[in-house]
Amino acid sequence: MKHEHQGDHCCGDGVERRTLVLTAVSGGLLATGFAVGHLAHIERVETVIFALAIVCGGMPIAPKALQSALRLNPDMNLLMTVAVLGAAAIGQWHEAATVIFLFALAETLEDFSLDRARAAIRKLLDIAPKEALVKRNGHAVGVPVEAVEVGEVIVTRPGEKFPLDGEVVAGSSAVNQAPITGESLPVEKSVGDTVFAGSLNGHGALEVKVTRLIQDTTLARIIRMVEEAQEQRAPSQRFVDRFARYYTPAVLIGAVLVMSLPPLLFAQPFGVWFYRALVMLVIACPCALVISTPVAVVSGLASAARQGVLIKGGIYLEQAGNLKVIAFDKTGTLTKGMPEVTDVIPLNDHTSAHLLSVAAALESRSEHPLAQAVLRKAQAEGLPLPEAEDFQAVAGKGAKGNVEGRSFTLGSLRLFHELNVETRGAQEVVQRLQDEGKTTILLGSDSRVRADDHVCGVIGVADDVRPAAAEVIAHLRPHCVAKTVMLTGDNEGTARAIAQRVGIDEYRAELLPEDKVTAIRELLSQYGNVAMVGDGVNDAPALATATIGIAMGTAGSDTALETADIALMADDLTKLPFAIHLSRSALRIIRFNIAFSLSIKGVFLLLALVGKATLWMAVAADMGASLLVIANSLRLLTAEPKANIGPPETHSQRSADIGD
Repeated sequence: MKHEHQGDHCCGDGVERRTLVLTAVSGGLLATGFAVGHLAHIERVETVIFALAIVCGGMPIAPKALQSALRLNPDMNLLMTVAVLGAAAIGQWHEAATVIFLFALAETLEDFSLDRARAAIRKLLDIAPKEALVKRNGHAVGVPVEAVEVGEVIVTRPGEKFPLDGEVVAGSSAVNQAPITGESLPVEKSVGDTVFAGSLNGHGALEVKVTRLIQDTTLARIIRMVEEAQEQRAPSQRFVDRFARYYTPAVLIGAVLVMSLPPLLFAQPFGVWFYRALVMLVIACPCALVISTPVAVVSGLASAARQGVLIKGGIYLEQAGNLKVIAFDKTGTLTKGMPEVTDVIPLNDHTSAHLLSVAAALESRSEHPLAQAVLRKAQAEGLPLPEAEDFQAVAGKGAKGNVEGRSFTLGSLRLFHELNVETRGAQEVVQRLQDEGKTTILLGSDSRVRADDHVCGVIGVADDVRPAAAEVIAHLRPHCVAKTVMLTGDNEGTARAIAQRVGIDEYRAELLPEDKVTAIRELLSQYGNVAMVGDGVNDAPALATATIGIAMGTAGSDTALETADIALMADDLTKLPFAIHLSRSALRIIRFNIAFSLSIKGVFLLLALVGKATLWMAVAADMGASLLVIANSLRLLTAEPKANIGPPETHSQRSADIGD
């Protein structure tokens, strides 16, 4: 509903029912008045009935008009009240009653339309059970979800919904978490995996240790964030608010001039121009204009949330529709984020086993996906894992440490160049692996004797591209995205290979976190509106610098959920084109609504000035325009992702620390 009417909702269902009853009574009295006038022609009775219709229809409107006048902030309620009182003053009781009833009906319909859009979010509240089956004293007992404590174990049987967020401690099952993440296929869950309140258990019983209270679940936070987003003013809505602030007083002044100037200057009949001024007031009432944006914004936010896309406000819904460039993180965004070791190439008389063992010892201190890949490979080979001492991380480049009494350095070729270590023998190997699209990790021995510093070997790691990445990038082009850019800390060869595979227009390789921020700033200065797509944690500076930060797979990440402007709840890149398409659709609908509303006003104002429009015609046209923009906006509630964008990507667990 329009901003003037949000108080109705705050007062509860009683006020809404009262308004609905008064509007219905006003309509009934109006119909009775016309029937009496047509059948009995008893003027006094007819006038009394129309007057009662005016009172009933005006009761919800008159207090708002009075407040508007006292605040010296005239609004549409004041315009309509003045017009109705003026019509009654000149004896046009039937027109006054018609105007007030149609206006009250339009208000009710607009309230209903916004309620319908908001209900799409409120329905999420009903998807989580109100009771949980909790294991206490060796027995499973039903307990209200409000009484369940963090750390308690709940049992969810096949076909039941999870009442709270938690971690699986026993059992395995496929879980449909579409209400949270929008994923179309169930995700396999087993011990150690996270489940969300409101998701549906599949074939197996699961025991889940509760990790969040009912008010802190992912579902509760999604609903809370969307509700907060609905209260934010989108740019178009702020424009309408500013427009109405100056427009309404201008209309009142214009009506006074229309009423007074022709009789005073040209001896025209006062009654004729007084009536035209009243018609002008009714026509000028900006109902359709004011409702043009909020219904579209709320519908868009609700539709996005149902598909697992959390948009933090109307401003981001509109900004996403104006994006010119989309920049992507590589690891975990365009790729799966689960790299595997493909090559272990020893150099300078070292063995593969020793190379991998020492590298794993240094990587055991890191949560980076590349480090985890080296550890998995060493464990798979059954190699011993010696202790790494004096460990020192080199941000964005590698690590140093002592293993078995010797000092080793692990990292990129660039790091070894900076340390002036001889890499001639390794460069050919590195170039060959990079040409194959692989990331390279070098292990070097530092004996503190410069002549003996050397590269022990090269480890090749590959992170496979997401199956849908190329189709997603291709699908973004019809949506007026001028350029796609990949920003990665990986080497030039790997970056080039990945960019070619997925169809990225431009890539920038070997970037440190601060380099990504610099790249985003350059794109902003060149193109204006830039989005950064990443994991929301490691790329936080770049996400914050971009016009819009879009984080993927945020359902299990508190930080990403809180920091992103747009959060893709599932680890699914195919949701990105849907979010962009929805934003552009919302922008088109908002712009059409505003243009249409203003056009209708212009046409009927001209008709009023030449005496071709009546009061009831004016309000009927305004109500018709309001209903049209409402219906147009509600179309966003049915928006769904394209069915042909790549295969669905489902993952039971994301990497703990995805980044380049």
